[in-house]
Amino acid sequence: MNSSMARRMARLHPVNVVLATTRAYSSLPVIGKHLEPFAGLTAMALWGGHYAPAAARAALSRRTAVAAAPVTVEPGTPNAGRVPPYLRARGQKRKCLYASSVRYGDHPAQLLDVWRRPDLPADAPVMLFVPGGAWVQGTRVLQGHTLLAHLVSQGWVCLTMDYRVSPVHRWPRHIQDVNAAIAWTRASVDQYGGDREFVTIAGCSAGGHLAALAALTPGDPSFRGELADDADTSVDAVVGIYGRYDWEDRSTPTRRNFQGFLERVVVRRSQVRHPEVFAAASPMARMTADAPPFFLIHGEHDAIIPVDEARKFHAALSAVSRNPVQYSEIPRAGHAFDLVDSSHARRAAVEISRFLTDVRDRHRQRHAVAAV
Repeated sequence: MNSSMARRMARLHPVNVVLATTRAYSSLPVIGKHLEPFAGLTAMALWGGHYAPAAARAALSRRTAVAAAPVTVEPGTPNAGRVPPYLRARGQKRKCLYASSVRYGDHPAQLLDVWRRPDLPADAPVMLFVPGGAWVQGTRVLQGHTLLAHLVSQGWVCLTMDYRVSPVHRWPRHIQDVNAAIAWTRASVDQYGGDREFVTIAGCSAGGHLAALAALTPGDPSFRGELADDADTSVDAVVGIYGRYDWEDRSTPTRRNFQGFLERVVVRRSQVRHPEVFAAASPMARMTADAPPFFLIHGEHDAIIPVDEARKFHAALSAVSRNPVQYSEIPRAGHAFDLVDSSHARRAAVEISRFLTDVRDRHRQRHAVAAV
């Protein structure tokens, strides 16, 4: 290393050095693709400590209340309360998985799983699920299983996807992959029994952000990636589960820390120099009267994405949209309450199913009237 390069390296922030290193080893031939998850874990470790104290306090305050709360067991599920939640989640996948690692694009990360009943009737409603992971993890493993299993039992086709993540991949690759999955669904889900004319999307945490943004920006050229001009990326309804909806606010130390994470890890651009990038990526700034029906669900005790963010987004979208915007707050629930098959996850699944079924019924009625 020459002296000028050494001086430049010395001026770099240590976090930037570490992230640059992770991107370098992830780009290595052959083995690089297997190292990408470690790059995401490194980024999460560098920034997770900022949230840990608040999360720990919230978890401690919830422990007594949750321990005292009764466990809700679904009708027809014998001894459900005695089975460890992790094992129930694994069982849900074994029961409902129909096709695994289906390609929705050309990149190795562009894969999805299809969940459906073997006796599914034709033209079943469809939901695409976008997992969370702070934009640095985007895996379909163990995320959303309770919701997916419940919808499958109601006769839905459910898709759960992987997508490219930071720090190896830079924004807007994440949302481009989500749009690619929507376009694939609109074009191809009928081969799995799904109705291409009724496609909904749901996501948790970062996935909630991506689902909301995709729904609010169909046709945005900067979010389409390699899609053809005629690819359909619209959706008929959206479910945001403890999502992050504001990519611009710097009003508090916690918010400034989050924006710093976006700047260094996800977007890799300064918000001061490129405010338009952050505004374009913020669902709070992309609301229109034509927004599809939205259902927002958030935990009361979320220490990672405070519940006030969902409340504000709900109020703002309700004031603008011509379509229904519903909100549900889960008492005593924290962030990632649906990662295991808990009473919170089962309650959320039932509420989401009711909302989507109502949207589906209205969709059918409109089409029936138009056909007359």
